[in-house]
Amino acid sequence: MAIIHEGLSEEFKYVTKETEQEHIGSMFSSSDLLMQEIAFNLIKGKNIEVYDLVKKALDEGYEANTVLDDGLIAGMAIVGVKFRDNFIFVPEVLISARAMKAGMEHIDPILSASGAEPVGTVIMGTVKGDLHDIGKNLCIMMLRGGGFTVHDLGVDTKPDEFIDAVLEHEATVVGMSALLTTTMPNMGVTIEAFEDAGLREEVKIMVGGAPVTKNFADEMGADGYGSNAVECVQIAKEILAVKG
Repeated sequence: MAIIHEGLSEEFKYVTKETEQEHIGSMFSSSDLLMQEIAFNLIKGKNIEVYDLVKKALDEGYEANTVLDDGLIAGMAIVGVKFRDNFIFVPEVLISARAMKAGMEHIDPILSASGAEPVGTVIMGTVKGDLHDIGKNLCIMMLRGGGFTVHDLGVDTKPDEFIDAVLEHEATVVGMSALLTTTMPNMGVTIEAFEDAGLREEVKIMVGGAPVTKNFADEMGADGYGSNAVECVQIAKEILAVKG
């Protein structure tokens, strides 16, 4: 099933990269009008509507994971693309995040009660010297929705703080974000710190942020690079060889 919701169809026009059109389009391929209505209202930041629609879907017998994947996460994927490409800015992202949180009020208790094992444990943080966190927080939201346990170290995160968190939580993935060209090198410094600590082989490291490129990530020795919040989940699963 293609996108049949008129408003959502207009929002999808903001997704212009062919690979993203395929990936995000596939997220809506099996969704019906109700799921697409949830996604559309999330994009528009209508938290009350999202709260009510998610409850309606669950009451009608939709699986919690279906509502999460086809409604909330799919909608947030478009928000991530619009934010990256400067069609929307921090206030709009925060409003959409509030709407997703409203929907998760119904989803979280169901998922917790199911006792499902997490896909993996991820440590996330913005690198030392950088105080930007909106993109990182989008990734965290998507990773949690994708089944990962995520520990957020916040901003201005020193290399030893990443290392301590990996040891404390027995994490298998580290995600680093930077929004400034002046702080990007601290990603490499952190990777070197893991090498010096003898932990580099124990953890997979993925990086992202507006100025970060795949070439830069490769030069630093990162295991994965994502240009948006959707790719963050995809890359985490790929580097852990997780199916789905």
